Amino acid sequence: MTTVNWVADFSKRCATTLEHVGDEVFGSAKRDGAIIQYSAELSASPAGLFIKRSRARAANGLWEDALQDANEAVKADPSCPWGYEARHAALHGAEKYDEAIDAFGSMLQVIEESRDPATRELVSSMMKEVDNQRILRVVAKFFGYVMFSHAWQGNEPLFQDVNIAKSVWNLSDMPLNEKLRSFCKETRRLGYNWAWSDTCCIDKTTSSVLNQSLTSMYKWYANSAATLVFLAGVAHPSKPGDLTHSLWMTRAWTLQELLAPKVIFFYDSEWKLYLGDTSANHKESPEIMQELADAIEVPHGTIVTFSPDDFGVHEKLRLASTRSATVEEDVAYSLIGIFKSDIRPHYGEGPDALGHLLEEIVARSGEVTVLAWSGKSSLYNSCLPASISVYRQIPHNPPSLEGEEMEICISKLRDKLPRQEVQKIYNKINRLSPARFAARRLHLPCIVFSVKSLEKPRKGNETLYRARVSGLGTVMFTTADDLPLHEPKKFVFAHPWIRHIRGPCSGIIWESDLDSDTDPGSELDAGAGSDEVASWQIVCGDDPESGTDTDSVYHDAESDVVGPPSPLPVTVPHVDDYTRALQTIARLGQPFNALLLVQQPGGEYKRVAAENEIVVSGLGTNITSKNILAEVLEIL
Repeated sequence: MTTVNWVADFSKRCATTLEHVGDEVFGSAKRDGAIIQYSAELSASPAGLFIKRSRARAANGLWEDALQDANEAVKADPSCPWGYEARHAALHGAEKYDEAIDAFGSMLQVIEESRDPATRELVSSMMKEVDNQRILRVVAKFFGYVMFSHAWQGNEPLFQDVNIAKSVWNLSDMPLNEKLRSFCKETRRLGYNWAWSDTCCIDKTTSSVLNQSLTSMYKWYANSAATLVFLAGVAHPSKPGDLTHSLWMTRAWTLQELLAPKVIFFYDSEWKLYLGDTSANHKESPEIMQELADAIEVPHGTIVTFSPDDFGVHEKLRLASTRSATVEEDVAYSLIGIFKSDIRPHYGEGPDALGHLLEEIVARSGEVTVLAWSGKSSLYNSCLPASISVYRQIPHNPPSLEGEEMEICISKLRDKLPRQEVQKIYNKINRLSPARFAARRLHLPCIVFSVKSLEKPRKGNETLYRARVSGLGTVMFTTADDLPLHEPKKFVFAHPWIRHIRGPCSGIIWESDLDSDTDPGSELDAGAGSDEVASWQIVCGDDPESGTDTDSVYHDAESDVVGPPSPLPVTVPHVDDYTRALQTIARLGQPFNALLLVQQPGGEYKRVAAENEIVVSGLGTNITSKNILAEVLEIL
């Protein structure tokens, strides 16, 4: 009897030792050794060891063997939920997804019905009041993923390569494979379990997967636990300025990879932290952020807390203008997230991709600052540029009329213009509809100035032209286009910056008879207390050019005010209606960047691409309703 007890005790201790050794071997990633150790112990503790060997085999990608062990574990102890969990993992790895779902359901049922004290305690703890914030932190830490940002260097490992090898660790010992492995190692070192690289985590052979990835990329970087930036061309040890002059800073896709993440780390060519900065987040490094802010010419804090709503349209285009892409369409597709765009990628459309992006910007917001450029026109639409690089130019920005300067201008206009004339001019401007695109045709609201004559002032300069323009006088400009001087072509200069003319509080329209000979004073002074209140509408903050849906306005029956609902109050100093109209006309008189258009046989227009901005002097205070032609032109 003593011998029997000794044998049983010895066997138990051997089993425990073998299991412990198996656990250690499995933890060291030597899974074949773990399988051997667990196999030796199976006779002593079958269910638990089958589960562990199943997990070890699954980690080696031996899905059928792992499934066999999981089934044996379930057979040995049907009341243990972890056998079903191992079965689920093996079935999922074998891509038997329906069966995997059934196995997961069985696991949940066994957990719910279990009489095992430890399992019941687990279920009970889940039903009690818990620390939700702690759970969120633990879950976020476990599922937090790290994104890779780098400049492609050639034949990077693709989705199919990793799929065939089953693991990045099984890829051949090539430099670009090692780059990917180094990224994964650094992800592990930082304490994360999940890593994503654009090289091998997108099946680019499936268009639906590729399109979804491209349109979601910004959000993926924004929601990442961290983004690791590999600067292949920056030697170790790195020094200040290396990041600014790196290839990474010239690539189109890396703009959003810089701006979107909340946490970012930069590495040199030896995977050492840039400048040796070991801080918890390089976006909190004053030295690195200042280097980047100086390079892209934005405020320091903008990179740290960037949101797509932080910048205007032209500023975003300026940031993108210094970057390039190997594939032409990526110049536009890389900006989908930054512009919160809905365009769908379609490789093969070439330069039309940029046209689609700019068209959508205009269509969604009525924003026409995309027209502020000089250079070569796009074949998509003559008002759009052929290249995003033109937005490097700083467009003409008229000074804001404020304070004493505005008062002087208004005083001159009061003396020159009768109130009815003010009313006519003002309503012409504010009745213009928002800019829009239809079938690649731009319908552009603008103030139009006719060209009376066009000539080349001197020989030897074939690109310089002189135009005599109604209301504007002489305008000089240069263009590489050979303009017809002796043909009956109609040229016009357009002032498209209606939003600037309208000012911060715009859209008032007096619905009175504009040809009436009656005194309009009661209409124009209605806001100052007149008993005869004219019918009018007002838009503050979002003017009619913004494309506000007319179905979303509200109406105040007492004040007779119509406008768009706004979640935030807009504070505008009270100005009587007549003065506000005069302010608008004063802004109309300022110098502006004009578009030169030539009429086509069908009545539409095309933009003449100027080599430099055409900045004209403006009307000043010499404004009458007769020389203000407010129209919506259709531009091809």
